[in-house]
Amino acid sequence: MRSTCPISQTLDILGDRWTLLVIRDLMFVGKSQYGEFLNSPEKISTNILAERLKRLETSGIIEKRAYQSNPPRYEYKLTQKGSDLRPLIREITKWGIENLKDTKIPVFLSKKPD
Repeated sequence: MRSTCPISQTLDILGDRWTLLVIRDLMFVGKSQYGEFLNSPEKISTNILAERLKRLETSGIIEKRAYQSNPPRYEYKLTQKGSDLRPLIREITKWGIENLKDTKIPVFLSKKPD
């Protein structure tokens, strides 16, 4: 039987480096297209990015919308469920700044929240 623990279930969706970075880019950097995510400094690979976007969409955290039909191209945006992660992402950032050596506040996180 699958665990009903909220931490376990949340980690099933968010529990890897790449997922949180995609959410960061959507939430604070303003990225919305596949190629924009690929250009992030962490250099996510195409297969991992495709899988994470699909997982986030299936989980209701993002939605995609076609903006071009030939070839098909999509843009992604956070749903309300995804936007509800903002305080969590800010707290993770705060913890990192306070507890990890050589971390800095990214410019996009130093702005006032939307």
